[in-house]
Amino acid sequence: MHGEYLNKVERMRHPACLRSGGMAQVETRYFGTMSYEEDSVFDFPSGLPAFRMERRFVPIELPEHSPLIFLQSLMQPALCFLAFPILVVDRDYCLAVTREDLAALELDPDRQPELGADVAVLALLSLRDEFSATANLMAPLVVNLKTRRALQAIRQDRVYSHQHPVNPQPANAGEAREQPC
Repeated sequence: MHGEYLNKVERMRHPACLRSGGMAQVETRYFGTMSYEEDSVFDFPSGLPAFRMERRFVPIELPEHSPLIFLQSLMQPALCFLAFPILVVDRDYCLAVTREDLAALELDPDRQPELGADVAVLALLSLRDEFSATANLMAPLVVNLKTRRALQAIRQDRVYSHQHPVNPQPANAGEAREQPC
């Protein structure tokens, strides 16, 4: 299941930022000027907690840093979040999005979305001393793959931590869980 999810997400992604002309451009602190396709932008209508005015981000994926995803603000060149696809951090992750968040994402509020088919789910990363990283599994970023509408879905339970130690798992690691979450 884990490998299937990553393959589906890879097929559904737009090439976000390319170093070529003819497209919209964003000025970044870490990558210089980059071109991107408008339909690759993640739209956060309510912004992000602590960044309410930041509503549009473009995912930057560099092969040499895969599976790391850089989420570059289109407003502030210095604002760039680091993220991993959620199943890279925890291959058994069980998504739990509230009905309100599902409605805000323009998804069916009566069922949890399918990772890779309906949504992409990213875990924001924090770097600590000497590059010890943690991932926020308690409040992942959830992106509707059809509309690119996104939000940070804060879980209502305490199943996961906002400081989960990061030890990326390859797409083919382990078997899929026997029971759905």
